[in-house]
Amino acid sequence: MTDVDIEKENAAIAKQYKELLKVSYRTLSAKDKKLIRSAFDVAVDAHKEQRRKSGEAYIFHPIAVAKIVAQEIGMDATSIAAALLHDVVEDNPNYTIDDIQQLFGETVARIVDGLTKISSLKKDMDVSMQAENFRKMLLTLHDDVRVIIIKIADRLHNMQTMDAMRADKQVRIASETLYIYAPLAHRIGLYNIKTELEDLGLKYTEPQVYNDIFTKIKESKEEQDAYIKEISRVLKSSLNKEKLNYEIKGRPKSIYSIRNKMVKQGVSFEEVYDKFAVRIIYKSDIENEKFLAWKIYSIVTDHFRPNPIRLRDWISSPKSTGYEALHITVMGPKGRWVEVQIRSERMNEVAEKGYATHYRYKQGKKDSEDSLDAWINKLQEALENQETNAVDFVEEFKLNLYSKEIFVFTPKGDLKSLPKGATPLDFAFSIHTEVGMKTRGAKVNGKLVPLSHTLKSGDQVDILTSENAKPNSNWLDYATTARARSKIKSSLKEETKQIAVEGKEILRRKLKQLKITLNEKSINELVNYFKLKTSLDLFYRVGISSIDNKMLKEFAAKRSNVFVSYLKNKIRKPSSTKSELNKEEITAKYDMLVFGNEEERLDYKLSNCCNPIPGDAVFGFITINDGIKIHKKNCPNALSLQSNYAYRIMSAKWIDSSQQEFTVIIQMTGIDNLGLVNEVTKLISGSMHVNIKNLNFETNHGLFTGKITVVVKNNNLVEKLMERIKKINGIEKVRRV
Repeated sequence: MTDVDIEKENAAIAKQYKELLKVSYRTLSAKDKKLIRSAFDVAVDAHKEQRRKSGEAYIFHPIAVAKIVAQEIGMDATSIAAALLHDVVEDNPNYTIDDIQQLFGETVARIVDGLTKISSLKKDMDVSMQAENFRKMLLTLHDDVRVIIIKIADRLHNMQTMDAMRADKQVRIASETLYIYAPLAHRIGLYNIKTELEDLGLKYTEPQVYNDIFTKIKESKEEQDAYIKEISRVLKSSLNKEKLNYEIKGRPKSIYSIRNKMVKQGVSFEEVYDKFAVRIIYKSDIENEKFLAWKIYSIVTDHFRPNPIRLRDWISSPKSTGYEALHITVMGPKGRWVEVQIRSERMNEVAEKGYATHYRYKQGKKDSEDSLDAWINKLQEALENQETNAVDFVEEFKLNLYSKEIFVFTPKGDLKSLPKGATPLDFAFSIHTEVGMKTRGAKVNGKLVPLSHTLKSGDQVDILTSENAKPNSNWLDYATTARARSKIKSSLKEETKQIAVEGKEILRRKLKQLKITLNEKSINELVNYFKLKTSLDLFYRVGISSIDNKMLKEFAAKRSNVFVSYLKNKIRKPSSTKSELNKEEITAKYDMLVFGNEEERLDYKLSNCCNPIPGDAVFGFITINDGIKIHKKNCPNALSLQSNYAYRIMSAKWIDSSQQEFTVIIQMTGIDNLGLVNEVTKLISGSMHVNIKNLNFETNHGLFTGKITVVVKNNNLVEKLMERIKKINGIEKVRRV
């Protein structure tokens, strides 16, 4: 770099630093500014030799993360300093955590230490380490939630500047973001950041879908603005008459949530009716907030008819993220449903800045039982349970991040918040672990219900306990929260271990009678013979008698036969023709898929979860027992696999697929009319020359639904076929199942 370039870069760094101080959401004191300046100086020094993939100086990254922390999340000077320093210890051996503590005090050092621990595992880690990495990160929730917040800001900036990376890295990081970081941001109440993370995640995992929706949103922006103006015009005179101080804004739905709606409901972009919401934000002191919210509700419903089942009152019962608002869906102009969100300025700040504002407003108030703190405390036990397999733990933890909330009452009338879909068992464990462990039954609204009963908001739940009750394996089918599942698993594991100890002794005696010694070799043979995963499974099954004498005798007989045939084979010469035949047999498959940059041709199986066919965007996944399995890139399990098992993902693409045919199911709905079935079948087998394997048509009072199983060679044929079926008069929707 020339001197001029260096000067320019230094000027840009100084400009970014000044902007950081300017955009800070909180008022910074002279002491705060001094702390931030010191952190900035250390960061500049530590990263002076580093550059990012894009070629710019590395220091721009910590400044950008600090700006997100300062402006979008509204954190204090301590957090801004920690954000500036978040990569210092990891990237520069000249700085240690002790140095940070001496320079900036214990709190900043603790946060930086938490962030360094999260990053210390390198990116090419195997799955257990990857999931373990997530678990480590989540454990820092309890030490200091600011660690997670800065980590989320760090991830957001990485997602914003990922263009210079390799495509496979982009997909892995984006999958990880959608899998864990976006749900975490949601749970901590950082809704704006969550939305941006989701949209950016989709941009890299499904670029075509993202660009398509992005373009359509841009095209329909004028129409949306006009619609919001129309609603504002109708409401303004009534709101002004009440002398309210307010503003009306439109909020477009995120690209990710539009795509989710399209997938879940099987609809097109045009058919997603609530592509935006109207937000009414009013000024109020805390005492009158609730009164004014309902006053505005009354004015809105005077002009527009509300949907009675779409009222959400988050003011009387705020979400555990601290979110408060009144949501109503009304029939707006032109006969279109539109969501109206009513919030005070304070509620709006909490919604947009999340955690930081929630805590700023909460100071001096008594901590509410359902706050973020309570959630973190509840999680702590689940987090610290080292027995749980790390991948299972992350899967279960994730379930609790996005779940919508329901509110239920205890027998004494206290309000409890639980995730949607929770059962009496989840409720019992949320009261206390001991109550959960001793659960015998449950009453909901005074009536006995099974433990699998799904609770609804407003239910009053009474848990019946007994000293003799204890968890059984069925409980895992009934429990949905991480806390309950973790406790049940621990209890079952303890019981399993005790049975396994007894089982090992029983097995030793039984094998002795069969003249087999119980040692590592025979244990491995038994585990493989019974298709089990571990020796613990083997001993447990012997302990509960699901592996009995007869089965062990069969094993002993087979073992001696295998030994005899092994000796024979050692003497017999290997046949060369057989291997050639096998080779011939599998080359037919080779025309379809190639793997990696070298375009290797390998053997594989198609996964049942998404049923890929040639032409679909796919990737290979190396399984433990089943070789390479092929998944579609938008498979329901893709995010979890790409995030947890990145090192086992192989890039794959279809080439010539003329060798084999594939089965695809196409579903269609429409209005029943005479000859419709005939038209569909004629089109498929006649003009398209596609073979029909199975037909299933149903008509129900004028509505028609059909499923057709066709045999095709590739994805293009399916696309063409679906386009043509859509054109048949009476067919409304066509989709591939």
